[in-house]
Amino acid sequence: MNDADLRARAAKVVPGGMYGHLNAALFAPGFPQFFERGEGCRQWDVNGREYIDFMCSWGPVVLGHRHPRVEEAAARQAALGDCLNGPGAIMVELAELLVDLVPSADWAMFSKNGTDATTQALMVARAATGRNKVLMAHGAYHGADPWCTPSPAGTTPNERADLVEFAYNSLESLEAAAATVEGDVAAIIVTPFKHDSFEDQELVEPAFARGARALADRIGAALVIDDVRAGFRIDLRGSWEPYGVRPDLTAWSKAMANGYPIAAVTGTDALRGPAQTLYSTGSFWFSAVAMAAAKATIETLRDTDGIAAMERAGAQLREGLHTQAKAHGFVVNQTGPVTIPWLSFDGDADLSVAMHWSDACLRHGVYLHPWHNWFMSAAHTEEDVAKALEGTDLAFAETRAHFG
Repeated sequence: MNDADLRARAAKVVPGGMYGHLNAALFAPGFPQFFERGEGCRQWDVNGREYIDFMCSWGPVVLGHRHPRVEEAAARQAALGDCLNGPGAIMVELAELLVDLVPSADWAMFSKNGTDATTQALMVARAATGRNKVLMAHGAYHGADPWCTPSPAGTTPNERADLVEFAYNSLESLEAAAATVEGDVAAIIVTPFKHDSFEDQELVEPAFARGARALADRIGAALVIDDVRAGFRIDLRGSWEPYGVRPDLTAWSKAMANGYPIAAVTGTDALRGPAQTLYSTGSFWFSAVAMAAAKATIETLRDTDGIAAMERAGAQLREGLHTQAKAHGFVVNQTGPVTIPWLSFDGDADLSVAMHWSDACLRHGVYLHPWHNWFMSAAHTEEDVAKALEGTDLAFAETRAHFG
């Protein structure tokens, strides 16, 4: 069994052989499609190649693959039951943990994917306000349902008709967007920082974050933070907590359970009643194993200061890449938080340099991405990052030789 054989077989029984954000056909040519296992900060593809992993399964793996504390908690719950006629006690325990940890959370609701959570949050906002419109940053990714998918295939214009776009970090643009639908804004949904694919990332301006909060208060709309991608890697309390900005609703997923499928919406007491009115559910939303894994993940991040560990490793990686790029004559941009990094090459509009470099990194045992942000985990040690930097240095050298 190898990657090429599996791709050929998949092409016969899966549309396109693969779909969605994990479709390796969208990356550089050498990227494997199928993987066999993961351990700590490493993954192995089905061809047996080992990689130091800086994608962390596109974000869910925050403590490292197969973290013992998480796996033990999941196994204990699995021995009792997972998908039952109702939730286990673990649902209450997990909700209590979130309410205790997140200052803006008075309650929690659970689902499976980030899209579930963002959609559910907007449903709560609309139920609370009786309004229709949602203000959303241009180009922002909030999931893959028809209202927010980046691809229009299979959707209708009506499904996006209630979205009004603004420019991220521009309070003037946000105010103007609100004015165009005055009296009908149910929510402002915003990511903690600008992390659109194919573009350099952009940290939020504190004045913008505070201005979004003030605008929501003034017009009676809910401020929704989409912390699906950034949650549990910037601040366990919520990614805008360092700015003193607390949302009405927050969507969580990805890193919440170290790879087990779960998402959540947390909200304030003022929105508890509207949340109760929703009919929003799923057959697997209350499965207990993922909830046990989530509780263990969050507690481990809290108890071991996992974010600080990611910050140290991310800073080491960023400094090393800067030194290497300069030595090989490349001008690069490293953007975003060091725990959710990305590197782009100056003037590389067609991504040809990024594609070549990321492909070369793979050959030298480093898995990162040419056009999507990367993710650090608490399993990345100083030694792991140093080893990865050996591979990226060789990749820079090969890329310089290729492009002259």
